[in-house]
Amino acid sequence: MTSAIIVAAGSSRRMGFNKLLAPLAGVPVLRRTLEAFQGCEAIGEIVLVGGDEVFAAVEEWRQGTSLSKVAALVPGGAERHLSVQAGLDALSASAELVAVHDGARPLISRNQIAKCVAQAGECGAVACARPVTETLKRVREDGQITGAMDREGAWIMETPQVFRVSLLRDAYAHVLADGLLVTDEVSAMQHLGHPVWVVANASPNPKITFPSDLTLAERFLY
Repeated sequence: MTSAIIVAAGSSRRMGFNKLLAPLAGVPVLRRTLEAFQGCEAIGEIVLVGGDEVFAAVEEWRQGTSLSKVAALVPGGAERHLSVQAGLDALSASAELVAVHDGARPLISRNQIAKCVAQAGECGAVACARPVTETLKRVREDGQITGAMDREGAWIMETPQVFRVSLLRDAYAHVLADGLLVTDEVSAMQHLGHPVWVVANASPNPKITFPSDLTLAERFLY
């Protein structure tokens, strides 16, 4: 059985308002994310990690829509890795794989979720990602370009990132024991020394960070 941990505990400081509840073509960002995982046959349960405002909204959505896979609402931690750890603690005992996904990536497709789960079932650790295609430059704090960066072999990490549950628990146990701050599960795996494979994503999967991202994401819907 594959569980999904949806991380929705961010503060949205750069947005100035709760981005997860912001409308995206009339539907809240987080609701779109949840419905993608709800509709993916590869996912058996959803654990949502967030705060009171998000939980109140989800409870309201559950009254009028079928979000039957949402099995637990778990308070988030001060840092992302603490939120993921809280989600891991709430998984069903039958969960063999876990897909960790940012609640602020509402355009993830059901097919891509299923691809990541299938690949993780074979190799144990994968990350949804896309190759870097733009020219990269190093820039000083004052805005001056100082040099070029090689993009060969460079990939942008996205979510979901899917792992065997036992493997991810082991990785986070090491992260917490060593007092590390990691920004995604790939970093936790690298600290453990376990290889992670990419699953290329050809579909738009942006993370909503700035207000302009909502406008961009809405264009991808049509």
